[in-house]
Amino acid sequence: MSNEQWKQAETALSRMEVIKSGDNDPVTIEGESDDLRCIGIGTDATVFVYEPLPSYAYKLYASQALPKKEAEIEVYHKLTGSPYFPVFYGAGERYVVISHESGLTLYDCLLYGVSIPKQAIDDVEAARAFVRDKGLNPRDIHLKNVLLQEGRGKVLDVSEYIQDGNDKRWEHLVWAYDNVYPLLEGKKLPLWVLEAVKNGYYRLDPSSVNMQEFADRIGRLFFRK
Repeated sequence: MSNEQWKQAETALSRMEVIKSGDNDPVTIEGESDDLRCIGIGTDATVFVYEPLPSYAYKLYASQALPKKEAEIEVYHKLTGSPYFPVFYGAGERYVVISHESGLTLYDCLLYGVSIPKQAIDDVEAARAFVRDKGLNPRDIHLKNVLLQEGRGKVLDVSEYIQDGNDKRWEHLVWAYDNVYPLLEGKKLPLWVLEAVKNGYYRLDPSSVNMQEFADRIGRLFFRK
C-alpha cells in the first residue's frame, strides 16, 4: 500500500459533522459510520479511529475551527522527529491524520487511580523545551492533552503552539503535582470532583491565580473529613 493509505477513511469521515458550541464546551457529532470509532472529543474537534486502519487517528474539525487545523499542520511539520508527539501523516479538507497513540490521559489516570510517575512530567517539560527550540510556544497543555505510555509522557493537540502568551496551565499542573498530588496518588477521584475543579479553574485569571489559595478552597469544599 502507498504511504497515503490513510485516505481510505475519506468516505467515512465525509459522513460526519462536528458542531462547535462554546469556547470551553465539547463539540457535538452528527452522522454515523460503522467503520469510525470516536476516541476523543474536544472543544474544536473530535478524534476518530477508522477500524480498518487502526494505527491512524483522524482529528475532524468543526467548520469554525478550521484555522486551527491549518495551524496544527504547520506545527507538526516543525515537530517532525520528536518522540514526545504523535507522528503526522497528512490532512484532508476538514481533518488531520496522526498516529493513534495508546495510553490513558492524565485526566483518566486521576479518574481511575492510576499513578502518574515523575518521568511523565519530566517528558512534558522536555517536550516544551523542544517546542521552544523550534520557535513555537507550548500552550494549552492540560490533563486531557497528555498521555501516559508505559510510564512516559506524550503530548497531544499542538494547534495553539503558534499563538503568543503563556496560559500557565502546565505550570499550574506541575505545582499541583508537586504540592497536592502526593495526597491523592493511587486514589480514584470522582468525575464530578474533577469537573468541578476544572470549571472552577476556568473561572480564574491564569495570570494572577494563587494556586495555594485555590487548592485550599477546593480542599475545604470536597475533601472534608
